[in-house]
Amino acid sequence: MGQRIVIVNTGCANISSVRFALERLGVSVEVSSEDNVIKSADKVFLPGVGSAFAAMQSIEAKNLTATLQQLTQPVLGVCLGMQLMVESSAESRDGNVNCLGLMPGRVERLKAGDLRLPHMGWNTVKAQSDSPLFTGIPDDTYFYFVHSFAVPVYERTLASCEYGQPFSAALEYKNYFGVQFHPERSGEAGAQLLTNFVNM
Repeated sequence: MGQRIVIVNTGCANISSVRFALERLGVSVEVSSEDNVIKSADKVFLPGVGSAFAAMQSIEAKNLTATLQQLTQPVLGVCLGMQLMVESSAESRDGNVNCLGLMPGRVERLKAGDLRLPHMGWNTVKAQSDSPLFTGIPDDTYFYFVHSFAVPVYERTLASCEYGQPFSAALEYKNYFGVQFHPERSGEAGAQLLTNFVNM
């Protein structure tokens, strides 16, 4: 009997790219915004693209906030999905969006200095602590990023990256994991990370 892998249909994500990456690994996936389907999954993916404000509006409109806060199985947030896992984000007109609060932390605009935003392209990731998520992935492996906002490095940082400043490339808190990069666009390293998560 295979695992039940569910991608949360937040209404604000390029779900197909994550789905195809998992299907290439031989994993069957369902996409759902239904409370009972998400809660009965073995593993949950929380994708997201666009702005935190629009994403949270969509999640609240689908009544998914409490569902996501109650999950006890492993959950992986990808890109904006990771940013939505913390308490708040500066990514709005008034500089404050309440996020899901699945773990402590805040999203800030990247202080990239003379570097161009968004931070777009390949960059190296360095582990800050041991985690099964990065099994078989050495330090300074390249992953693919597209973002202008990030969570600064803090006690929940699992891996960091440098672009004008150090920032959290991955987070871990209890059963919640997040990656700022796009594993589905990161070649073999991304496939390894997705496999690690599915095998948890």
